[in-house]
Amino acid sequence: MDRRDLIAGTAALLVSPRRSWAQGPPRRVGYLDTAPLYLPNYKVWQDSMRNHGWIEGKNLIVDYRSAEGHAERVVPLANELVALKPDVLVGPSSQEALALKSATASIPIVFFAVGHPVRHGLVQSLPRPGGNVTGLSTIVPGNFVSKWIQILRETVPAASKIAVVVNPHNADHRLDVTEELPEIARKLGVTFQVLEATTVEELDIAFASAAAQHADAILPIGDALTVNHVTRVTALAAEHRLPAVYGFRLFTTNGGLVSYGADITDLLRRAGDYVDKILKGTKPADLPVEQPTKFDLVINLKAAKALGLEIPASLLARADEVIE
Repeated sequence: MDRRDLIAGTAALLVSPRRSWAQGPPRRVGYLDTAPLYLPNYKVWQDSMRNHGWIEGKNLIVDYRSAEGHAERVVPLANELVALKPDVLVGPSSQEALALKSATASIPIVFFAVGHPVRHGLVQSLPRPGGNVTGLSTIVPGNFVSKWIQILRETVPAASKIAVVVNPHNADHRLDVTEELPEIARKLGVTFQVLEATTVEELDIAFASAAAQHADAILPIGDALTVNHVTRVTALAAEHRLPAVYGFRLFTTNGGLVSYGADITDLLRRAGDYVDKILKGTKPADLPVEQPTKFDLVINLKAAKALGLEIPASLLARADEVIE
């Protein structure tokens, strides 16, 4: 080997992986959302991609499509994205992921906000997805809704009539309503008022209905609609003086009373990790579905004071964060 070959070989070894992936034609990612774009969350995913060296306008093209809260648009938009032949598809929740899976059996799909991926048929099992779909689950199976209700009843011990806001287009929510709520009602002796909302306007109606029917508290089960309109949701709970428990910390930091669940920001960041691995050659079938490993209990004392509630010391002692 002469000196020039040695220098060239050494230089090649010193090129970072990030640099090497920046070469060649841009890679393409299709991103499907049911709700209007919520920039703070989307930026977390963008930043995660950027940290891996994927920069829009340079080596990455992102085709973003939103159904703008209209469920009937999800399937056509999924087909539209598949027709663009992206390298990876991102469908955050069960609604988007299922639509994308129906549209393609070959293009890799990543989700990060699905509660029951195996039961919905998205993957064969968590450790072995077995197809073109993988990602991150939002919960650990096993009556997760009951934990929210227990926390809510610790906060409001007299609560016996609880309103539950669900999106009927969300497959996770449908399982919660048909399977978990009846079992919880029998065990805890509470009654549930199930209210459906698929748009922002229907969220307004749902909260007003809960108040009109004298619900003692409310559980808006998280999905793209409630997360993307987090401040609207917490404002409605305050306006109607309804103690509420939420599934993500994002709600309590935006004025909500109490939340228990996985960190949505962390899930978005890790979704970027999955997309990066697939763009670099890893098959979805070789990427196990990961579950949250840490759940945060967050309490907002300012919201409690506004509702005239005194949070019990036992609950405060278990909290990971208390907002004063």
